[in-house]
Amino acid sequence: MTGIILDSILMLLLVAAIAYGIKLEKKLKALRDGQLAFAGAVSELNSAAGRAEQALATLRASGHETDLLHDRIIKARAVKQELEVLIARAPAGLPPRAQVEAPVEAPLELTVPASQVAPLLDDEARARRMASLMERIEGARAVMKAPAAARPAAPAAASTEAFAPVRQALAANHAAQQSLNRARRSLDEDLFAA
Repeated sequence: MTGIILDSILMLLLVAAIAYGIKLEKKLKALRDGQLAFAGAVSELNSAAGRAEQALATLRASGHETDLLHDRIIKARAVKQELEVLIARAPAGLPPRAQVEAPVEAPLELTVPASQVAPLLDDEARARRMASLMERIEGARAVMKAPAAARPAAPAAASTEAFAPVRQALAANHAAQQSLNRARRSLDEDLFAA
């Protein structure tokens, strides 16, 4: 009888151990699933940190390009002021265009009396100044292409120096435009990548 009691106690203990083992297996499985989910979250966090680091580097580069662009804009403004001074002095230094070239039709008049229209906007005034500048540049080109007898007595080096600010302004404008386009492209790429 003692053997049966001991056998029954042993069976009860074995059943309890199996039940506890099944319960423990369920807990271990949940723990493994949680660990895999945590590893996935860590890898996502790592990739997000890498993207943020790349975006920060791009932002720093854009900031550097913006600083360069700002410097170029300041230089372009200074060259613009020099050009305006040169434009103001240009009619006195250049022979009239009609003496150098064959007669052509008169260009369209860009100025309109102020009594007829409202004051011009800043863009219109700028366009008028640029048209005037282009006309003077064309006149200077005509002087340079004219025969040596028709050219003014000024040395060639002085006329080349007169065009240096124009070349500088055009180069600065082109470089600023390219830099601005690159900055816009990189910002667009960053926005669409995010």
